[in-house]
Amino acid sequence: MKGLIQRVTSASVSVNTEVVGEIQSGILLFIGVEKDDSDQQIEKMARKVFNYRIFADQDGRMNKSLSDIQGELLVVSQFTLVADTAKGNRPGFSKGATPEHGEFIYKSFVQHINSEYWKCQTGIFGADMAVSLLNDGPVTFWIET
Repeated sequence: MKGLIQRVTSASVSVNTEVVGEIQSGILLFIGVEKDDSDQQIEKMARKVFNYRIFADQDGRMNKSLSDIQGELLVVSQFTLVADTAKGNRPGFSKGATPEHGEFIYKSFVQHINSEYWKCQTGIFGADMAVSLLNDGPVTFWIET
């Protein structure tokens, strides 16, 4: 499982011009599912996202996590994160999960977040989505589990 987290002051995701998920201060998480991902990756990714210290403390240092600030989370599926880009000029997707497995892991991840942490906002798996965000910093990190 691969994730791209962005610290945002606001973010939203729309499908057919209708907003389906929206947050204020927090993290926008793009998540890509690989074919061997399981519950183990779900739990690791969730822990990492909620405990990764990318928010400023009183001294302006990145010492606070999403949990510390009680920030919001927007999760958007993005299979292109698992692309193999090492060779040539066209990405390969042989490491990616099948659509069925990807959707199962994605929905399991969202369910885990909602039960173990707090309710998150989401996009729609497999949909053509438009994502808007105001990156804070900018602060962006690549996470793998």
